[in-house]
Amino acid sequence: MALLKVNNVRIAGISAGVPKNIVKNTGNEIESKEYDASDFVETTGVAERRVTNELTTSDLCYGAAEKLIADLGWDKSEIQALFFITQFPDYIIPATSCILQNKLGLSRDCYAMDISLGCSGWVYGLCSLASLMQTGNIRKALLLAGDGKRTTEHFSLHETLFGHAGTVTALEYDENTKPMYFDFGTDGSGAGSIIIPDGAARNQFCEDSLKMEEVDGQYVSRLETRMKGMDVFSFGITTAPKSIKKLLKFMDDIDISEFDYYLFHQANLKMNKFITKKLKLPENKVPYSMTRYGNTSSASIPLTVVTEIRNEVNASSKKLLCCGFGVGLSWGTVALEIDNIVISDLIEI
Repeated sequence: MALLKVNNVRIAGISAGVPKNIVKNTGNEIESKEYDASDFVETTGVAERRVTNELTTSDLCYGAAEKLIADLGWDKSEIQALFFITQFPDYIIPATSCILQNKLGLSRDCYAMDISLGCSGWVYGLCSLASLMQTGNIRKALLLAGDGKRTTEHFSLHETLFGHAGTVTALEYDENTKPMYFDFGTDGSGAGSIIIPDGAARNQFCEDSLKMEEVDGQYVSRLETRMKGMDVFSFGITTAPKSIKKLLKFMDDIDISEFDYYLFHQANLKMNKFITKKLKLPENKVPYSMTRYGNTSSASIPLTVVTEIRNEVNASSKKLLCCGFGVGLSWGTVALEIDNIVISDLIEI
């Protein structure tokens, strides 16, 4: 039972960066025999996305980090840790967090680490970093999360769903803040439900990796994301509500209605609306960023804060319930209270 309570750490600010390039999934912008655009948008909720063939995840996160550090007025020498969450690092080695520590001009005493996770990654990273900080030895830190340029890009159904974004969540030690509560879980038997088969150590790159294969009615290479859509849908609508209810019970059975906003991983509209209905949540308290930015993996929860509810939560007190779920298969839920945090303007890179 991976239920955790983390004390003495608050979110000080959140920022996000997206590519300037907009790709639409409607009208004549994209033509394909693989799907009907109107049906796709109605089901997934993704009308357009920000995509890049040049900027890596670290490029997007770097821009967002510089913006947030400036908005917070932080001295870079005081930032003692940097966690970087992505499925698409700059290199196999070294860790991209090391590159970002140097690029941002942080101290050599900085604790830097990469975590390879997707849809649940922001919640995992938040817990990992906050747990490290709760003793007070590390007082300021940055959590960078997102996905950018991939190894290969080919137009397929999946490439009309995913968008690129980099986010930064600034954390600081504060003995007076309310605790964060977490629930986590993993089901590695579903690892094949969302997978890129080739390109790493298990199945190394070879000539066959580039051959196009038909998978669930789509043509993709073995270097591209493959998704068992119905398996993932069933997993999401089952696991997210269970995780949320388990966490609320852990928090002395508080009522779900006590929260101001419910932030879910932006998987697709149909899935998230099903979860919303299953939990009997008011739709006006469940914001979506997928319509304009697509499924942005580990960036989706903080990106939704920046793009959809910035004015409502900026420098105010709000209770948030957040749940990330997907590739792994893995999931994570966090309940937290934000107070007087800085939400930076979205930056385009």
